[in-house]
Amino acid sequence: MHLFLNCLAASAGGGLTYARNIIPHLSACPGLRATVAIHPTLRAEVKAGENVSFAVVHVPSNAGLRFYFEQTRLPRLIRESRADVLISTGNVALRHSPVPQILLTGNSLYNSAEFFHDLRRRGEYGMWLDTRLRGYFARRSIHWADRAVAPSQAFAQQLRRWAGSEVLCIHHGFDAEIFFRDQTPLPPDVQAKLDSGVGKLRLLFVSHYNYYRNFETLLRAMPRLAQRLGPDKVRLFLTCKLRAQENPGSFDASAARHLVRELGISDQVVELGAIPYPRLHKVYRACDIYVTPAYTETFAHPLVEAMASRLPIVASDLPVHREISGGAAQFCSVFSAEELAERVLQVAQSAELRKSQVEAGQRRAAEFSWAKHVEQLVSLAEALVSSVKR
Repeated sequence: MHLFLNCLAASAGGGLTYARNIIPHLSACPGLRATVAIHPTLRAEVKAGENVSFAVVHVPSNAGLRFYFEQTRLPRLIRESRADVLISTGNVALRHSPVPQILLTGNSLYNSAEFFHDLRRRGEYGMWLDTRLRGYFARRSIHWADRAVAPSQAFAQQLRRWAGSEVLCIHHGFDAEIFFRDQTPLPPDVQAKLDSGVGKLRLLFVSHYNYYRNFETLLRAMPRLAQRLGPDKVRLFLTCKLRAQENPGSFDASAARHLVRELGISDQVVELGAIPYPRLHKVYRACDIYVTPAYTETFAHPLVEAMASRLPIVASDLPVHREISGGAAQFCSVFSAEELAERVLQVAQSAELRKSQVEAGQRRAAEFSWAKHVEQLVSLAEALVSSVKR
């Protein structure tokens, strides 16, 4: 069987994580060929076997132009490749695919009431409209595709209510061997920042800056922690910079930057900046507790990475967080800085709780497998081709 993967939308966050992990596993599938449409910058990051070929495509950065490009140009590339099944990985399907199509949908912003409320509160009306338009095509895409797939049961249920159509769940995976393989040292400036937290309670939040990860609630929890532990006894490490020009996308980090100054926590919030994915495990293992206050998610890869790295977790109480952590976390109300701080303190002050969470997290992380994900995806594609032939 020959798969055609449209990975042209993979530019940041979960999209990049997905492409980096799935392509090597496709290479290991006997009797399978794959053609991957990919952006030039991502092509340099991935390695593949002889059964995987690449269509390196320069696509417009504008979402509307990229949609037009994909709808008009991709069908020709698919036909030329002689692929049997198209796997669209970027939330939007082809309206008229020349072959059976599986849509992987993984953006919860399109149907998040909290996100749209947040945009209105921030005065981000252009982004509000743009997200509504993208959401329209994402919802239509679920009907255009032959099969729609979500990375978690919680998100699949959300999509079924939103689109009024069947959506399957195939969990994303995790490969501990690959994740922990690279032993290249971190850049000296990053290592020095991490070392500055030795002897303190070190919290970690892995994300580039955006609104839906709810940075502000986490920042508001910091003075409460400092009050209980002492101002020089806690550090929050961020894998981003709170400056718009140093983050992907168009999210404005100025409000978070001003909040840090307003709360007087500049010494407690350490901006590491973006960390190369192969070395990210070193950052996890330099910290004590993983925290995430996100108000919407589809899978939350950092939860699995944190569990595999033996970090206890404090997370916002979302169905996705409960599903992916398997209960190996402490939960707080989404927008409650007070509860978040209290849960962090509970974990920090109880060795028994930390031990139980770490052990449960190790077991849960071991249940996720990219090899299993690819196996289930290929089986779905084979079933789709068989049904068409009948």
